[in-house]
Amino acid sequence: MMREDWVEVVYKEVVNKISTSQKKIKQKEYLIEGLYPIIDQGQDLIGGYTNDIGKILNCNLPVLIIGDHTKIVKLINFDFVPGADGTKVLEPNKYILPEFLYYLTQILVFKIKDKGYARHYQHIEKQNIIIPPLPEQRAIVAKIEQLFSELDNAIANLKAAKDKLEIYRQAVLKKAFEGEWSRCTIGEKFDFVGGGTPSKSNPDYWGGEIPWCSVKDVKNDFLSHTKDHITELGAKESNTNIASPGMVILITRISPGKSIITNIKTAINQDLKIVLPKDDYNSKYIYYLFKSTERTCIKRSNGTTVLGISLNNLKSIEIPDIPVEKQEEIIDFIETRLSVCDNIQAGIDKDLEKAEALRQSILKKAFEGKLLSEEELEACRKEPDWEPAEKLLERIKKSKEEDA
Repeated sequence: MMREDWVEVVYKEVVNKISTSQKKIKQKEYLIEGLYPIIDQGQDLIGGYTNDIGKILNCNLPVLIIGDHTKIVKLINFDFVPGADGTKVLEPNKYILPEFLYYLTQILVFKIKDKGYARHYQHIEKQNIIIPPLPEQRAIVAKIEQLFSELDNAIANLKAAKDKLEIYRQAVLKKAFEGEWSRCTIGEKFDFVGGGTPSKSNPDYWGGEIPWCSVKDVKNDFLSHTKDHITELGAKESNTNIASPGMVILITRISPGKSIITNIKTAINQDLKIVLPKDDYNSKYIYYLFKSTERTCIKRSNGTTVLGISLNNLKSIEIPDIPVEKQEEIIDFIETRLSVCDNIQAGIDKDLEKAEALRQSILKKAFEGKLLSEEELEACRKEPDWEPAEKLLERIKKSKEEDA
């Protein structure tokens, strides 16, 4: 139920949409050096900077940026260059604080984020919203920022703990493959088979039953599904190759050095390699061995925009020549220690999910009028710019009519 001192209005009644039709800048016009950041799709610094003064949008007050396609909301208080289509620049009117509108808009974006709207501002601007008098808006914003600051500190500590876990993982892998072993190269023990991409312009190649693995699918330890699938014809008429369950797939381009064990029969794209051992190696051993060489792979990689490691550089990396009969001991050593890491990380990930849920809960309470205590509300009512709901609503409606 709406509080009696709050008023209900349509979202677009409290904002002015700033026209950027004469100020947009296309990506091909971006300059490498300049003074003003480019805002595109709700993100900042897309493509670089421009010093073209004719395209600058001067911000006397904070404005709200909404990216239609990325569903990102930002509060901007510096001069910037509006980017291509999809960026909405909104200036709150004098009856709603920019910061209050910023947090309120986050709630609206969160509600529609899974509905697939391409131009979702068209839906936001029609939403009914409820707003309190300005003193209460200020108090709500201050309370949100206080709680969010505490939450952000907790999240930072959780992420720092995750970083330490990753350092520990690397230390475990390093320790596992240390010792008085003779040395050999990756090329002496492994061969590699690359992949390919069926033509995207041929619909007969896509949407079939064969999983098709790319870099975006290489997550965690095991591959159980892929985002894309190809047909038998697509597999036959392209350079892709098929990995069988139990094989290790290695990334050699974009994120070189990362690997995964596939649990499914899958085709691979050109950024990946199927690892083919020359000896009878356990797939988990191969996986952990390549994880231990991940940083070396990155160091041996080249590329300015896209990082990649050549097959020659990959094969030249030195590894310990551990006998097959000793490899189970290596696996046990690693998994005994990493299982503890996995349990701790699972707890951290759950806490991070709870933190995001708490963030949404704080915003929900704020815009239901339940965030402030009665003492805090009473202090708001004593502020000189507090006004009754009916007067506030009348002024908002009149202001919008004058603007029209």
